[in-house]
Amino acid sequence: MEMMLDQIDDRRKESEIFVVLCASGFNHITRARSALMFATLAATAECRTILYAVQECVDIMVKGALEKMEKPLPNTPSLSQRLQEALDAGVEILCCTQTMANKGITENDLIEGVKPAGAMTLIDLATKARGVLSF
Repeated sequence: MEMMLDQIDDRRKESEIFVVLCASGFNHITRARSALMFATLAATAECRTILYAVQECVDIMVKGALEKMEKPLPNTPSLSQRLQEALDAGVEILCCTQTMANKGITENDLIEGVKPAGAMTLIDLATKARGVLSF
C-alpha cells in the first residue's frame, strides 16, 4: 500500500508543473529577483518548477556575469542569492536557445545546473503547467 501511495505522489508532483518565464535581466534586476523568488516558493511547495530564461534573463545565466554586473544593495537580497536559493530548492532553469544563439552564448557559457531549451519546450510546459508567471 505504501508503494502505491508513493507512486501516486510522484505522479502528482510530475503533473503539478509551475513555470516562471523571465525576460528581465540586468536591465530590470528587481523583476529578475522576483522571478527567482517566486520560482523558489513554488519549488518549496513541491511543484516541479521550471524557470525559462529568455531575452535579457539569459545574460544572468552566463558564468561570471553576476559577479561582473551585479551591484548589491544594502538590506536587499542579491540576484546571486536568489539564484542560489532557486537552484538549492530544485528549480530547473532553462535558457532559450534562440536567445543564446542571438547573443553568441553557448551551453558551455552557462552556469552549472542551467540547460538550453528550445521555444517549443516553453510552449509544451505552458500547456501542461498548473500555473505560469511572467517577469
